[in-house]
Amino acid sequence: MTPQRANNNMVTIAERLNNAYDRITKAEQNCHISDPVQLLAVSKTKPIELIQQAYDAGQRLFGESYVQEAVDKVMHFKQYKDIEWHFIGPIQSNKSRHIAEHFNWVQSVDRIKIARRLSEQRPTNLKPLNVLIQVNISQDEKKSGCPLEELSDLAQFISETKQLTLRGLMTITAQTDDVNQQLQYFQQMKHCFDKLKTQYPHIDTLSMGMSGDLEPAVSAGATMVRIGTDIFGKRQ
Repeated sequence: MTPQRANNNMVTIAERLNNAYDRITKAEQNCHISDPVQLLAVSKTKPIELIQQAYDAGQRLFGESYVQEAVDKVMHFKQYKDIEWHFIGPIQSNKSRHIAEHFNWVQSVDRIKIARRLSEQRPTNLKPLNVLIQVNISQDEKKSGCPLEELSDLAQFISETKQLTLRGLMTITAQTDDVNQQLQYFQQMKHCFDKLKTQYPHIDTLSMGMSGDLEPAVSAGATMVRIGTDIFGKRQ
C-alpha cells in the first residue's frame, strides 16, 4: 500500500523521518560521534493520523506540550507498549497530575515545586518518572527553564525523590540564525551536563537542538534532538 501523503506535502512522514535521521547521521559523522543521537519526534498539535504514520515508519519517541491533547493521544495509543511519551512543555501546577500519570519522561522540570508535585502524583504501580531539568542557558526572559544558580539544588532534590529519576538536562535556546551563537549556548549546556555527571554518574541524556539548529547541537554533544517541523510540517 502506498503511504498516505500528509497535509498535501510532497513527501510522506516516513520520508521526512528518514531525512531527519540522515541529518543526524551526517552531523554525527562530521564530528566523529560514535554513540547514536536519539530523535524525539515533536508531535504537539499534530493529529493522531500523522503520529500513526510516524509509528508505522518506526518512530517510537514522541514529544508533547499541551496536556489535554497529549493525554488523549497517549490513551489512543495505549495498546502500543513500545511508544515512549515525553512531556516537553511548560508545566502548570494544576496539570501536573495528568503528566505524572501518563508520561514516561518529563523534559521540562524547572523548579522544586513542580518536581515535588510530580513525585507525589506519580502512581506507585508505575516506574519512576524520568526527568530532565530544563535550563534557561541563554537567559532569555521569554523562555522557561531553571536559572544556572538553582540547578544544583534542583538536581539534588530530584535525585533524592523516590518517584523521580534524574536523567539529565534539556534546553530551548533563544532563537538566532547565528550558528556561532547557537554553538556557544550548546557548549555551555554540555559543560553543565558534564559537571552534573560528576555528581550523578547515572545521568545520560542531554536534550538540545531542533529542526533549525540540529547540527551545532549534535556537534556540542547532544544525546537527543527534538524535531517537529521537519517531520510533521509547519503548524496549520
